[in-house]
Amino acid sequence: MFAPTKIWRKWHVKVNQNQRRFAAVSALAASALPSLVLARGHRIENIDEVPLVVSSDVEKIKKTKEAVALLKALGAHRDVVKVIKSRTLRPGKGKMRNRRYKQRRGPLIVYGNDEGISRAFRNLPGVEISNVRRLNLLQLAPGGHLGRFIIWTENAFTLLDEIYGTFDKVAVHKRDYMYVDGLLVSFTSNVALTDLPPLAFLPPKLLTPTLPASSILMKSDLSSARLRVYRALPAAAPRRRILLSTSRPSTVSIPTRRPIVPMRLVCVLFQGLILQGDL
Repeated sequence: MFAPTKIWRKWHVKVNQNQRRFAAVSALAASALPSLVLARGHRIENIDEVPLVVSSDVEKIKKTKEAVALLKALGAHRDVVKVIKSRTLRPGKGKMRNRRYKQRRGPLIVYGNDEGISRAFRNLPGVEISNVRRLNLLQLAPGGHLGRFIIWTENAFTLLDEIYGTFDKVAVHKRDYMYVDGLLVSFTSNVALTDLPPLAFLPPKLLTPTLPASSILMKSDLSSARLRVYRALPAAAPRRRILLSTSRPSTVSIPTRRPIVPMRLVCVLFQGLILQGDL
């Protein structure tokens, strides 16, 4: 039931460990694509590259004004201004439940060693800080949307291979873990049009043998006769199997049981006999 709220309610859903790791790795890979980062709404038009990696000396920053100066020098302060302008009052009763305001998400700062960087960036609206060894999927893909704008320190960026491994190297901090290689590395329309067609990789199509219409057995003698219009009937055929012409009325029938010979063929035979002198 919806109310009253009980403490034994099922608040969480268990997810397999390998699925959680694969989701985190996918979110990290999506953060390196500028198109996905822009589609999520981050202002990254003025930064140099994505992913954005800065020197490890940034981890020693302890003042907020130094952190703001760093973001302005990197061209990432526009994303913080976006967060400040997006702060609005929450509609509904959530205002009375410790969530009075709502705002957008800003950049995520990922560091390797905390030497004061967490105190410098913690007061900036929308900016979140995380250790590279404790990355949270809710921070990498808020709301289930990939493409979070992440600013890496050099120490944190070099630790990624040890934490999650590579395509040919097992992770150091996770036992026997190596993420699955993608089936499709990169896709471009030019390659798809100029390279081998996809049908070349499919097995050959099996052709189903089809019989001609004349060899199909008909249950109805009349239907079989209509298919073979120009075929003569045998002499001993019963009257109900007499071929009926489609151009004549259905009541008209051929009274003879002998094979039907076209009149043109008869004329040709008579002309041949006359020329030979037999007639």
